[in-house]
Amino acid sequence: MNIGYEAKRVFHNKTGLGNYSRDLVRILATYYPENHYFLYNPKKNKETLFTTDSSVVSEKLPSTPFYKKFYNLWRQKGIINDLEVDKIEIFHGLSGEIPSGLKKKNIKSVVTIHDLIFMRYPHLYSFFDRKIHYFKFKKSAKNADMVIAISEQTKADIITYLKIPANKIKVVYQGCQGVFKQNYLTEEKDEVALKYNLPAAFILNVGTIEERKNALTIVKAIKDIDTKLVLIGKQTAYFEKIKTYIKDNNLEEKVIFLKGLSSKELAITYQLATVFVYPSVFEGFGIPIIEALFSKTTVITTNSGVFPEAGGPSSIYINPENVAELKTEIEKLLTNESLRTEIANKGFEFVQKFNDEVIAEKLIAIYKELENA
Repeated sequence: MNIGYEAKRVFHNKTGLGNYSRDLVRILATYYPENHYFLYNPKKNKETLFTTDSSVVSEKLPSTPFYKKFYNLWRQKGIINDLEVDKIEIFHGLSGEIPSGLKKKNIKSVVTIHDLIFMRYPHLYSFFDRKIHYFKFKKSAKNADMVIAISEQTKADIITYLKIPANKIKVVYQGCQGVFKQNYLTEEKDEVALKYNLPAAFILNVGTIEERKNALTIVKAIKDIDTKLVLIGKQTAYFEKIKTYIKDNNLEEKVIFLKGLSSKELAITYQLATVFVYPSVFEGFGIPIIEALFSKTTVITTNSGVFPEAGGPSSIYINPENVAELKTEIEKLLTNESLRTEIANKGFEFVQKFNDEVIAEKLIAIYKELENA
């Protein structure tokens, strides 16, 4: 098959959507090299985020001066001519978008929708952004031949908010980068610990430091516990709220903020952590949970939504608004190494369902179903 991808995030997004897109292409090229994968990139990027040695992966840029200048118009419509020239049989929009005109050219289409957080928590988005997101996702989900949801939670939201029938939606979980599945030498771990001045034992949280991720609850929970907290992620206005609480309660020596780590350094930090805490209010999936489970680090996370789906039966679940409950669970784990090891080992067994081979197999099954429809 010749399979095309809306690949803007592959080449231009450093975080979640970009990682999803890059990993998807990588694992398909690895496990199913009999296909050819075309990555349609609207414009060249000054920074290289994706490279491949695979002969079955090709980057495609706008081919005319007009579309090189008006690349967003190319993404929405002009790309169809390129797809026809490249004999694309299936086009996959990796982040909620597909171009207009695919059906006229008899090109089957798939679109991945990661979450509808803007519908569940509209106060976190501007009026304009909500309208744009809704129009884009609704149109793509309606016009695509198949919709991929990254979790059962997202599938339920697509049915509820976008009114897409359940039989048109397939759940294919996200995995995580291979760097989180590797074992690192003691010397490598010592180097990262020294570089970032990491304590011998610490609580870890990874993700954008924003209101929805709810990191302030962790800070409050450890206030009277003899431990330290490492927060890794991009800082938003919510970060200032956390800093104010830290200052008011003299916690400057207990909370460490980090950002800009390489993927390998982040993976090692997961393995160095004593406990991973992720009390997010809502996610489409929650990749950091998967990263922690692959790292054999015990997870505490939210007891509702997608989190039990990602964390499995052995992780610890709490009400994300209940500081006292989180404090109790953290203390329980910090003082019981054998319990941490037992939970971590069970979590590692569970997380194998998110391995590359399983994900690739499910994606190819969808493509073949469309091809034969």
